[in-house]
Amino acid sequence: MAEARHAFQGHGWRPVAAERPAIRRVLTVVAVGFVALFILLPLAAVFAEALRKGVPAFLEAFTDEATLAAVQLTLLVAAIAVPANLVFGLAAAWAIAKFEFPGKSLLITLIDLPFSVSPVVSGLVFVLLFGSHGLFGEWLQANDVKIIFAVPGIVLATIFVTFPFIARELIPLMQEQGTSEEEAALTLGASGLRTFLTVTLPNVKWALLYGVLLCNARAMGEFGAVAVVSGHIRGLTNTMPLHVEILYNEYNFVGAFAVASLLAGLALVTLLAKSLLEWRYGDELAGAHRH
Repeated sequence: MAEARHAFQGHGWRPVAAERPAIRRVLTVVAVGFVALFILLPLAAVFAEALRKGVPAFLEAFTDEATLAAVQLTLLVAAIAVPANLVFGLAAAWAIAKFEFPGKSLLITLIDLPFSVSPVVSGLVFVLLFGSHGLFGEWLQANDVKIIFAVPGIVLATIFVTFPFIARELIPLMQEQGTSEEEAALTLGASGLRTFLTVTLPNVKWALLYGVLLCNARAMGEFGAVAVVSGHIRGLTNTMPLHVEILYNEYNFVGAFAVASLLAGLALVTLLAKSLLEWRYGDELAGAHRH
């Protein structure tokens, strides 16, 4: 290694750590400047606008029935979508990391599909399936089952756009851990369920929580897919992001930014929890990001 280092230096190469202090300072200033300009400043503007007319006006924005309904619906959708993705993520990661089966590569590709498909397109898929003129539309109407422009459609769209988060946190970590511990537990007479609960799950618990946090943040902030399937019915199918748009279009800026500040606050809480996990369990979480 020392010879290689000298060889690189002999050809004009220097280690990154040995770069000139002036260059390091310039790069640091540029990075901090971008963060301040494109992240901190917009966030500060949201909270400043929400409080522009004072705390009483800010709190009054949350007494509106439509606003309260939007908050409740957002929490309800997240409360359904996140556990559903938790079950799916655990099952998918367990199957992919611990077993070999035909179509395994295809399954991994499909898990990543929502990352590459526009959320608007995701919403349109559900309209084509469950809309009044969709594939199952006639049967749904005949049986008085409403999915599009109703809560079930919002839940389905949210699950679709968020289901990679938990699975993608668990799969690399489970693959890296291998199957030796599970095989030892089975050899000692433990059942499959007990092996999962006492061996596999404790080994991935912090990565699992990390994925749940990311999934929950996306579920509460999703706009594109939900906008397509919700119908924008005020007080019924508007989540917080949709309600912000409606209030803003009505020139109710204090109300719009008050709801937006609540969303931003939830995002900041998620970021704080994520940072705490990375600080406390960084080594274990790093294993989930090596691939």
